[in-house]
Amino acid sequence: MMNDVTYSVSSDTCRWGTASCPHVVRAPTVIAMVGLPARGKTYISKKLTRYLNWIGISTRAFNVGEYRRAATNSYRDHNFFRADNKEAQELRTKCALMAVNDACKFLENGGEVAVIDATNTTQERRRLLVHHCTELHQFKLFFVESVCDDPNIIEANILEVKVCSPDYVGQDKNEAVTDFLQRIEHYRQTYETMDSKTERDLSYIQIFNQGERFIVNKLAGHLQSRVVYYLMNIHVLPRTIYLTRHGESMMNLQGKIGGDSDLSDRGWSYAEALGRFVEEENIPQLKVWTSELKRTIQTSRYIDAPKEHWKALNEIDAGVCEGMTYEEIQEKYPEEFALRDQDKFHYRYPSGESYQDLVARLEPVILELERQENVMVICHQAVCRCLLAYFQDKTADDLPYLKVPLHTVIKLTPVAYGCRVEFLALDVPAVNTHREKPVNVCTTRQSSEALDTVPDHD
Repeated sequence: MMNDVTYSVSSDTCRWGTASCPHVVRAPTVIAMVGLPARGKTYISKKLTRYLNWIGISTRAFNVGEYRRAATNSYRDHNFFRADNKEAQELRTKCALMAVNDACKFLENGGEVAVIDATNTTQERRRLLVHHCTELHQFKLFFVESVCDDPNIIEANILEVKVCSPDYVGQDKNEAVTDFLQRIEHYRQTYETMDSKTERDLSYIQIFNQGERFIVNKLAGHLQSRVVYYLMNIHVLPRTIYLTRHGESMMNLQGKIGGDSDLSDRGWSYAEALGRFVEEENIPQLKVWTSELKRTIQTSRYIDAPKEHWKALNEIDAGVCEGMTYEEIQEKYPEEFALRDQDKFHYRYPSGESYQDLVARLEPVILELERQENVMVICHQAVCRCLLAYFQDKTADDLPYLKVPLHTVIKLTPVAYGCRVEFLALDVPAVNTHREKPVNVCTTRQSSEALDTVPDHD
């Protein structure tokens, strides 16, 4: 079962400055969506693409609708999707093949997973994918079918997403809904769900009513198993996730990293303000997660909600640099300080962790967050960056430099194809701990250049 993704640890993983070991996908994989319109296929494909990129697997989604819109304007009428509209059928097949070909080129040029976001509602279309992806290119192929017969879910999908799509720009909302319902009916007339007899050799998962139940067939390798586990844990119920760092700590005032210090006086003021914020927000069924370190537990003290303490939420391990200021690191380990600036995501502190290690450590947290409803996570700067990067779909280059100021609540509200992000400062002063990447990252730089972006501290 380990023939898709391997985890190898080289002999120098403990050497200073060594990057963490990334995932290695030996067999490039195509993930093809299946299902009628308004079944959440694009929602699933976007979330899955975001997740795989976040854990270090190079992934890109290819939406066939975008190819269709680029090719013609005729799609604005539901008759374009009639089964007996031969001209339109030919054009739609051509657009689908363009998307498949681009996906294959992406995989041939170093990509690891390509997601084909389309209906693929007939066995003929799925055989076409098998031919192009597995017979011509020897890629692995995995189908994800979203089956939904709950009228409430379908209606919500249509109102929330489809009438706001590029297909209906400028059209009356009611007319758009009517047209889209007719489009669905055209697809329904030829729809063939994944079949355990005629398609028993295909690898797939069927998701019924957005997670009510699942059918999984013939998984091939660790990557597909991981995708299935993720898909079985996400839900689309309305909820809000709140991220915040702990209140200002004594070590924050001193400009020291890591450690397990207590809150400062202003940190305690933030803890009280955070308790008032939660009370005023009146968040139903809220759960509070903290790390196991004192400053996050102390920050949660005035919140009236169930609390859990996660070791996985502890701050990045700075190894031999724990408890040091940036000035002290530069003085004692100037070359290491420069190497971290050169590649902050992959650089591993001596005897400590990298941001890439931290992402791997936080994966169970993300999976559990996807299962939960309203949660407040009280954590640390590097941890908060990793979690925020997942919800904002940030790259490995951007992640280590995301700004997550102290005494600020980050409110994350999942929406149709992404996440709405709000930064809510609670008006309690705090020291600035954000250090931008300096201009000079060479190992031969002067100390003044290395410390150019270090924030002020006591």
